[in-house]
Amino acid sequence: MTTRPKSLQIKHVKTFVIEGVGSGGDYHNVKGGHWLIDSPISTPMSGWEKYRSSRTSWGINVLGSFCVEIEASNGTKGFATGFGGPPACWLVKQHFERFLIGADPRNTNSLFELMYRASMFYGRKGLPVAVISVIDLALWDLKGKLYGEPVYRLLGGNTRERLDFYCTGPEPAAAKQMGFTGAKVPLPHGPDEGQAGLRKNVRFLRLHRESVGPTFPLRVDCYMSLNVAYAIELVAACAPLCIDWWEECLSPDDPDGFAQLKRAHPAAKFTTGEHEYSRYGFRRLIEGRNVDILQPDVMWAGGMTELQRIAAMAAAYDIPVVPHASGPYSYHFVVSQPNAPFQEYLANSPDGKSVLPVFGDLFVNEPIPTRGYLDVEQLDKPGFGLELNPNARLISGDRLLLPAPQRGLEPPPPTGQDAMESGEY
Repeated sequence: MTTRPKSLQIKHVKTFVIEGVGSGGDYHNVKGGHWLIDSPISTPMSGWEKYRSSRTSWGINVLGSFCVEIEASNGTKGFATGFGGPPACWLVKQHFERFLIGADPRNTNSLFELMYRASMFYGRKGLPVAVISVIDLALWDLKGKLYGEPVYRLLGGNTRERLDFYCTGPEPAAAKQMGFTGAKVPLPHGPDEGQAGLRKNVRFLRLHRESVGPTFPLRVDCYMSLNVAYAIELVAACAPLCIDWWEECLSPDDPDGFAQLKRAHPAAKFTTGEHEYSRYGFRRLIEGRNVDILQPDVMWAGGMTELQRIAAMAAAYDIPVVPHASGPYSYHFVVSQPNAPFQEYLANSPDGKSVLPVFGDLFVNEPIPTRGYLDVEQLDKPGFGLELNPNARLISGDRLLLPAPQRGLEPPPPTGQDAMESGEY
């Protein structure tokens, strides 16, 4: 039985970046030739031909992975990874650490609010919330270790005995052969390639439909790259292919566009949320009822603390939540939620045809699906149950902060009457 101390404080907060590629929470920081970065994928940058061949050409991997370690006063440590690289380390050290040191690490709701509200003047979305997310995940890992329970039990316990997966990768036929319940492919061509590109998209998807048969769920990731008119035309052209869902067709800044898509194709399923942040960002998507499935990324959207709030709102509207990737962090969440039916596995092998750990070699025991599923008992370790690889190529964030950024300016020297009153004259 685990004895929990009545009084606990956060003693140390450490940050790290990871040397090299293929390790940690930045999915796209991989070697050249990997399908995730060097295969034809329509993106918001596809309007410029020179940025179409590789997603690294426009900087999708520019930040890289980073990690947070939080140590409590009794020596227990929580650890998590995400993306953000050196800028993330800077934000933790120069801003968010002040809310953590001396605080009780079990107070995850309060700590999230402090960090989120203190960064509203420059945050609310993007990197600041992603950094808060990783801090929050490290706190949940620490909390699970303090209680001697896996995180999913702290979230309410399991709602099933096994977790089913679909696979995102370049070869749906390979996903089907590996036992996954469905497959998702990235759309290769965007609106700026005109009707010729649209015909290529239809041909591409038809070939994949033929490769998996008529009933296997086939999904399409559009990665924020389409506009309303093009998406309506593409969905219509692909109607005979029985696409299971169309993901992230539009910019995250165009939530109203989903109403137009739904009016045009009421029977089609549209999903989004991978690049949305916080419960406030998801509220509009949920209340509009124009999205069939929400896909928050727990390493970006606000961590486990905020993901629970997003899921609770979605449940009130009977909208399923199927998180984007995030490996074991998402697994613990999904098995605890009645309205999270299954989980995405983002193929991490270079050709997308085998199952490898989502976080590369950062951990020695990351659970991965076998034949398309994972027994929940594999998650039965304190916290997230991940053991850091002793050979992990971690570089301390402190080394990246020298010389330290200048703090607030010193007050100006007293002048006039103030100086006389202070005795400096």
